[in-house]
Amino acid sequence: MPSAEEPARPNGRIRDAARTRAEIIDVATQEFARTGYDGARVDEIAARTRTTKRMIYYYFGGKEQLFTAVLERAYGGIREAEQGLDVEHLDPVAAIRRLAELTFDHHEAHPDFIRLVTIENFHGAEHIAASEKLGRIGSPALDVIRRILASGRESGLFTADVDAVDLHAMISSFCFFRVANRHTFGTLFGRDLVAPGRREHYRNMLGDMVIAYLTADRSAD
Repeated sequence: MPSAEEPARPNGRIRDAARTRAEIIDVATQEFARTGYDGARVDEIAARTRTTKRMIYYYFGGKEQLFTAVLERAYGGIREAEQGLDVEHLDPVAAIRRLAELTFDHHEAHPDFIRLVTIENFHGAEHIAASEKLGRIGSPALDVIRRILASGRESGLFTADVDAVDLHAMISSFCFFRVANRHTFGTLFGRDLVAPGRREHYRNMLGDMVIAYLTADRSAD
């Protein structure tokens, strides 16, 4: 017999809680990204995970908490990639280019992340603000950028007076726009920003723009 706190599984089998939570978040990610926060339905998520609405409420508490869990895992993915970035052996120019490429690759490979961030912006980042986990997660990339900028300035390679947050925004904006606006941009200008044949062109262009900004001759300023 199931406990009073934990509802019965539809098939009567005991399922691994961590696996069940992960499966629910997998499907919820797709559903929220496809239909938005307001359009997503817990009943639909339950049906696609072969569980019940009651089970989802048991694990997450409700739709709002489920969306927060989806955001936490989505942001955790990019933070994990940033933590694995090894650029300490590279010169500042190569290091900042590698960091830009990491963001480029991640955003291209995770279009649902782009949609989720857009949806959360529609909601004023209220779920992120309420999440203790996201408040602690920070961005490992900022620490890496700070070290690279300091090294670049010390060596005389970097001349721009820019902080890590602004540079992070500069890199992210290009990568985000390329995925988020591909359809409208393609319709208006007849160019697919994520076309495989132009991937390396845009990847290199991002690095070139960032390096050009950081190393520009400002002697005339």
